[in-house]
Amino acid sequence: MANFSKSNVPQFSVEVYQNEYLPEGGREVNAIVTVTSTGGGTIGSAVAAPHLYTPGQGPDAAVAIMVDCSGSMDYPPTKMRGARDATAAAIDAVRDGVHFAVIGGTHVAKEVYPGGGQLAVADAGTREQAKQALRKLSAGGGTAIGTWLRLADRLLASADVAIRHGIVLTDGRNEHESAEDLKAALDACAGRFTCDARGVGTDWEVKEVTGIASALLGTADIVADPAGLSADFTQMMETAMGKEVADVALRLWTPVGTSIKFVKQVAPTVEELTDRRTEAGPRAGDYPTGSWGDESRDYHVCVEVPTADIGQEMLAARVSLVIPQPEGPAQTLGAQGLVRAVWTDDMAASTSINPQVAHYTGQAELAQVIQQGLDARKAGDVDGATAKLGRAVQLASVSGNADTAKLLAKVVDVVDAPAGTVRLKAKVEEADEMTLETRSTKTVRVKK
Repeated sequence: MANFSKSNVPQFSVEVYQNEYLPEGGREVNAIVTVTSTGGGTIGSAVAAPHLYTPGQGPDAAVAIMVDCSGSMDYPPTKMRGARDATAAAIDAVRDGVHFAVIGGTHVAKEVYPGGGQLAVADAGTREQAKQALRKLSAGGGTAIGTWLRLADRLLASADVAIRHGIVLTDGRNEHESAEDLKAALDACAGRFTCDARGVGTDWEVKEVTGIASALLGTADIVADPAGLSADFTQMMETAMGKEVADVALRLWTPVGTSIKFVKQVAPTVEELTDRRTEAGPRAGDYPTGSWGDESRDYHVCVEVPTADIGQEMLAARVSLVIPQPEGPAQTLGAQGLVRAVWTDDMAASTSINPQVAHYTGQAELAQVIQQGLDARKAGDVDGATAKLGRAVQLASVSGNADTAKLLAKVVDVVDAPAGTVRLKAKVEEADEMTLETRSTKTVRVKK
């Protein structure tokens, strides 16, 4: 693994964890791929957009903050105040030189600052002007988040920058456009900017907010109490300011006769990537991972290989990291890993499950059974909900996912965690149920 100096590009590394041994006739190979980016410091723009790089400066970035200004933001009035304060706090965290804009969202999208189809460039003066403009924000109108996202896309696209990022805050359901309109907006914006989404209070739709974040490779969360918004917005903006490389893709090459069954991110959250593949030449495909700062993520890759005789071995897949270019070959980030298959008649070798694979298979199931359990609970299926949420408690206990275990304990009475024996609580706070659903895809990493 090459070592780059601090003045160089961030260093990416790839590690593969798997049991490569298959029994006679075995065809499915599972691997956990850990991708780590380190030592970027402030030089990401050198990778993502070399022409924009200035030594000693942060990567060029543009950020659009979309604030819900619909009528419901006035109930209670603390909600709108909290949103204004949070947006002001986020603006304070925007680094000098970063392009930014604030959008007020109702059934239409309005430019709050700077206006005129422009982005402002952050410095002490523009930050102060933006905060003054926020004071004029008032609540009234409906909610059509797709229009907010399309305006954000137009504004962000006006800057020649490496990193483009959005933040959406909503307190209600997306009632003033169809689900198809929102999906069309997300499809149009996917790959053009990343976006975090936050629901404030308890009157919004979890699947809408998590769907926005998922489509745009960002994070989703609930802020049940508007008083918590400022801290959350500050942290989100600081994370966005730490991104150094945009549009990184996981490239998987497979030999003839081999196919990819699925690819999913499994840490820090579960995110299905299988259907997001774009072809990248003969037998290779790219899976988008969004923007990176100094961080590490885990991916579960499942490959189907042709059968082979005992004693044979093959390369099942080659994993690399690239930045796809609109024209010309992708820029490679220098790190790669190999997924192998070896056929053996040693039963102990071929039946043992790699601890990483076992852990993350359990974490993915945990996310799924929480969703299924909460859906069953909403539908009045007490037995189904009890069974699924009991399994969730069991999986959270086994894997040491203490955060999820705590959230589950607010929805069920845990009788025996290792056995998954639970009783549904008669009364559950809506915020507790929504928090569990919103954070259900958060995973704990396996202890290496």
